Amino acid sequence: MIGHGLGAAGGLEAIATIKAITTGWIHPTINQYNLEPDVTIDTVPNVKKKHEVHVGISNSFGFGGHNSVVVFAPFNP
Repeated sequence: MIGHGLGAAGGLEAIATIKAITTGWIHPTINQYNLEPDVTIDTVPNVKKKHEVHVGISNSFGFGGHNSVVVFAPFNP
């Protein structure tokens, strides 16, 4: 974990999303402890997880309402 990438944050997140699709490893949510027992979503706490990923979404939210969403999927000709 490297902290905030500032101007490179969107590009770094896009690379991480593509790597998750190509390798099948989902990156963990670090420092996530004491989860709510009623939450049934697998948030991948603290340790990466192997999973077949078909589509990845990269969200970027900037100052002043500059927001973008990019959807990645493998190309199968």
